[in-house]
Amino acid sequence: MAEKKGGYSISDIYQGSYSSLDPNKGYGNIFSGYGVTADSIGMSTDARTANVVQEASKNLSAGAKTMELTQVFPEVFESVPRDQLKEVYRLSKLTGVDITFHAPVLEPSGLTQHGFSESNREAVERQMQMAAERAHDLSPKGNIPVTFHSSAILPGEIKAKGGEIQKILIIDPESGSIKEIPLKERIFPGEEKKPDVQKEIERQNNEEWSSRLSHLTYNTGRAGEHISEFRHFKKQLAEAEEKAGKPLVEEEKQLKNIFSMGTVFLNDSYRDFREIYSVAAKSTIGQEKTQLKKLGEQITQRVERIKELEKQDPESYEGMRLKKEIVEDGIEALRKIHPQIFQSLNDFAKKRTTETFANVALNSYKKYGNTSPIISIENPPAGGAFSTGKELKEIVEMSRKKFVEQAKKEGIGESEARRQAEKLIGATWDVGHINMLRKLGYGEKDIIKETEAIAPLVKHVHLSDNFGFEHTELPMGMGNVPLNEMLKKLGEKGFDAKKIIEAGAWWQHFR
Repeated sequence: MAEKKGGYSISDIYQGSYSSLDPNKGYGNIFSGYGVTADSIGMSTDARTANVVQEASKNLSAGAKTMELTQVFPEVFESVPRDQLKEVYRLSKLTGVDITFHAPVLEPSGLTQHGFSESNREAVERQMQMAAERAHDLSPKGNIPVTFHSSAILPGEIKAKGGEIQKILIIDPESGSIKEIPLKERIFPGEEKKPDVQKEIERQNNEEWSSRLSHLTYNTGRAGEHISEFRHFKKQLAEAEEKAGKPLVEEEKQLKNIFSMGTVFLNDSYRDFREIYSVAAKSTIGQEKTQLKKLGEQITQRVERIKELEKQDPESYEGMRLKKEIVEDGIEALRKIHPQIFQSLNDFAKKRTTETFANVALNSYKKYGNTSPIISIENPPAGGAFSTGKELKEIVEMSRKKFVEQAKKEGIGESEARRQAEKLIGATWDVGHINMLRKLGYGEKDIIKETEAIAPLVKHVHLSDNFGFEHTELPMGMGNVPLNEMLKKLGEKGFDAKKIIEAGAWWQHFR
């Protein structure tokens, strides 16, 4: 059907591929042999507006049987009145339409561009919890799939096909700071030319530890030089005080200033040593942890003595001497251990991410029981963290494991905890996102293989097309996403999963 616009006709802007709803034709010569029911294909709403009732009404009037309420922008989602969510639920009941929900895109690990803090991860967890609870208003009697991205800002560690990883990111969990390490071929004689990720992290740890100890040794040495005249100074000062009203002579003033500087240096060294000891205590394992424990026992005895002395005289020479011994002996002992100050950012983020998902799923279950929302974790565009089938599978499995561990602590039986974990935590597989591996040199077979890896855990599917370079979200058939083979690899679970068309970014150009 043609439409008149500006003196010329627009006809069939995009015909798409053959109808998947025709059981005889399937997807024709493009997706041959794959037919689906109308209620398994859904449309997504416009994420740019908080007027979700209006958006839902548009989709319902178009005859959609499944609809995803898409609210990927946190600030827009917070603008949605709760009454509108409940109204969408009433509309869905009147029309027999299934509702799914795409939650705001947040970074579940709690990492930001400035680093990591546990308080930030907890804040993100609460934000995701709120999203899950508000999604429950859309389907209070069922298990609504709620899609969260596995990562939002973190880069992945995917290498170009046939190539090597060019750089890695490492993190100091104690400070939350992140550091980029290039993996370059080494030229210096005697060193391995080809960089190894684990060896590179180990090298960074050794260099950082050595640097901290060297700095501590330098400050301790300066403190020792300045307080070496302590006893002499005390004697001079006592004699001067006996001389009623007579001020200190110049030499005594100089000695006092030198001693004050020594006290500052030593106290700084003592404070730094305590911090370094704390880092070592949290970052060592096995035999080295045992050695550190013995050092701690020796330190404890001296610390108790220092406390007694400082009650009598805050500037006790004996107390200062004991502090100096603690630091000097401690440095010698710490040179023999090798704490893991830095670790792979990818591994660190994986642990924090799965902790967040497990907590959100468990808290939802504790509140809603059998009607709890399903936490469906989506692969971000290829290149982001946890974007491959193998990585997403690991995220889902780790999240389920942590769910079970926490549920058991809450008094839930292990078998029930496992059943609920498998029910309430799964994957949303975005076929357009994984197709973007093409820009790294991967081909159709590689992309199909990624789908096969995640298939057993899929609960939800996002459909869009592209050419593997930009996140364009085209209608299926316009790009080169191998949809037919991907859907086959998803198997029975993938066939039963709701499939949501995400093509809003394309349609906006033709409205």
